[in-house]
Amino acid sequence: MMKPKVIINAVKNERWCQLLTTLMRLTVGGVFVFSGFTKAIDPWGTCYKITDYLLALGMERWDNMALFVAVALATLEFMLGIFIVVGAYRRSAPIQALILLLFMTPLTLWLAVTGAVPDCGCFGDALHLSNWATFGKNVLLLLGVIYLLCFNRSLRGIYGPAVHWMVAAVSFATVMAIAYFGYFKQPLIDYRPYPEGTRLISAASADTDESEDDFIFIYSKDGEEHEFTIDSLPDEAEGWEYVTRYHARRPQGKVIVQDGSHKNSIAILDLDGNDITIDVLGDNRRTVLLLFPDLPQVGVVNSYDLNELTDAALVAGASVIGLTPATAQQIVAWKDLSMASYPIYNMDDSELKMLARGNPAVVYIEDGIIMWKRTLSAISGAEQPIELAELGKGYQPEAILSRIQVAFIVAMLAILALNRTHLIVRYFMMKRRRQSTGNNQPANS
Repeated sequence: MMKPKVIINAVKNERWCQLLTTLMRLTVGGVFVFSGFTKAIDPWGTCYKITDYLLALGMERWDNMALFVAVALATLEFMLGIFIVVGAYRRSAPIQALILLLFMTPLTLWLAVTGAVPDCGCFGDALHLSNWATFGKNVLLLLGVIYLLCFNRSLRGIYGPAVHWMVAAVSFATVMAIAYFGYFKQPLIDYRPYPEGTRLISAASADTDESEDDFIFIYSKDGEEHEFTIDSLPDEAEGWEYVTRYHARRPQGKVIVQDGSHKNSIAILDLDGNDITIDVLGDNRRTVLLLFPDLPQVGVVNSYDLNELTDAALVAGASVIGLTPATAQQIVAWKDLSMASYPIYNMDDSELKMLARGNPAVVYIEDGIIMWKRTLSAISGAEQPIELAELGKGYQPEAILSRIQVAFIVAMLAILALNRTHLIVRYFMMKRRRQSTGNNQPANS
């Protein structure tokens, strides 16, 4: 029986084997690049997903490491993908990919069986896969990496070993630049349901005459939520607990994304649990939303910038409200600590995080349309007086991402040219030597 090494040596120089190796590099490497890119685009979202994993595994005490793990995982996947695609580090890159997959594949199998985390988050919000589809994807990747472990070194890479460190440096700088803007500003590509330009409130919904009969009431019992009309409300004495309500003609006050590909709803509730979404966002007004996904973690150092922004917005004729999933006690404690003059209401944690990234984050709405959104740090130190409409124009995600991509391509081409310079020099030297030899030959007499 032939040994695997003998079989590998026998077929590695076959044309079909080299074509298959090239295909595996592009496929496996491409998936890693895409996975790392989508995680780096939205570090906040990746951090939230890792926190979900830690909670499901009973490791919530490690949640302060979630952001570091999010950025590190995005960087590792992106760089490994680039290495595999271009054939750099032909031995070590597949080994590292194998180690990563040997960890991720059993994890995704556990998720598929238990459903502990509904969405694996392997491609961020760019592409949602079921947990079983994610497990299948990882199995196929694992097979592809095993193939590369056998045959990757039989095919030369685009870059020589001398410049592999340069490829690594450029790849690292690229993914870190993407993550920087995604964390400190907003994601360079907004894959979430509420991008800039989304209409949160339509004039029709704001003007609709509502009655109590138009509402659907949500009650929970034994951890499950059920919907009821006003004529069929359950008996709270039987263990039913009121959760919220929404209007039957417009889910909890709104959200129809303009391209028609999503229908989403958000609800702003006062501290008594009443839906006041139309009251605070309707009437063709200008509104600044201050988002606090984790209010206890917002530093008092942020209060100065928040209060300055609030004063400027009020002078400009805009209203300001804070939104958080925090408890009433936490809200009171924050208002006492920060001397906030703006009202603070409740919003569902997941919807709040999808609306904008950051803790705190700022969203400016005009006539029911999201005009811009930023983390607070991105607009801190703005010149006075603050022009709300102009405040969001300094950050152009599409242009920034295009510049990062161009810089990456130019740098990679420059490295390739540098790596191949000796071949160009050798070619011209040999050509010149042949010309000199020809000129020095004695003429026939």
